[in-house]
Amino acid sequence: MNLDEIRALMRDDLEALDATIRRRLSSDVLLVNQVAEYIIAGGGKRLRPLLVMTAARACEYAGPHHVDGAAIIEFIHTATLLHDDVVDSSELRRGRDTANSVYGNEASVLVGDFLYSRAFQMMNDIGELRVLSVMADATNMIAEGEVLQLMNCGDPDTTEVRYLEVIKRKTAMLFEAGTRMAAILAGQGGTVERALAEYGQRLGIAFQLVDDALDYSSSADDLGKNVGDDLAEGKPTLPLIHALHNGSAEERALIRNAIENGGLDDLEPVRSAIESTGGLDYTARLAREEAESAVASLAVLTDSAYKQALADLARIAVERSH
Repeated sequence: MNLDEIRALMRDDLEALDATIRRRLSSDVLLVNQVAEYIIAGGGKRLRPLLVMTAARACEYAGPHHVDGAAIIEFIHTATLLHDDVVDSSELRRGRDTANSVYGNEASVLVGDFLYSRAFQMMNDIGELRVLSVMADATNMIAEGEVLQLMNCGDPDTTEVRYLEVIKRKTAMLFEAGTRMAAILAGQGGTVERALAEYGQRLGIAFQLVDDALDYSSSADDLGKNVGDDLAEGKPTLPLIHALHNGSAEERALIRNAIENGGLDDLEPVRSAIESTGGLDYTARLAREEAESAVASLAVLTDSAYKQALADLARIAVERSH
């Protein structure tokens, strides 16, 4: 199935998700409504909530709470975007001005906090203690991942191991928590819960690997944000790390300087170094391996259109161009 076919399969759930998001975003405070609506209406793949609902259906869940769980994941993800754009001083996301560019840093941070707290209110409404436990641990780990990434910024000696630890926490943890939540809601513990958690983690790693490669191989129009943002912020992502360890002495010096000082003055020569050392191919290969491992973990599920959709979503995530 392609993405349109998967969305057609999940049409009723996606419509319910949109209604839930808009209902639970409502606040008596006008600015909260404005900022939250601005970023939610900005589009996005909605991959994380789609995974939650599809995984629940693959576990034969027939109740209503998978939609609430999907909205919880989307709210937490949106909160991280609001905070990230402030930390990174980003000006463009999904092809539009970031919320902090439009409303200011203070409003973005505070509305991000509102979304976090609203997500936990919704977890409480679900009334499943293990869901609350999983999501509390996940949000804590995501915050740690953000701090680890901040510590790596400007450090050209960041290793692949350190980089992978960041993306496991910062990105993959929310994927893992979402698919694990689906299993919990469906009453599937043990083997199925562990399998869906592994699926989510590996897919999340693959997704971030592709994101980091696209920062050097895509265009701003396709990407929806400024190309080279990672380099401008001095983030040592995998394409850079690979090039740093496999390039010529001149290339290594160039990349070290770019990471230490940030900025985009050397973007084109850095892109050339990444290309010549196979940094993009290496990153893409690791992403494909993680995606295939994610698919393999689904073997414990009963065959269904929803199981197939999960497998296809993993492959779609690594074949995308934005």
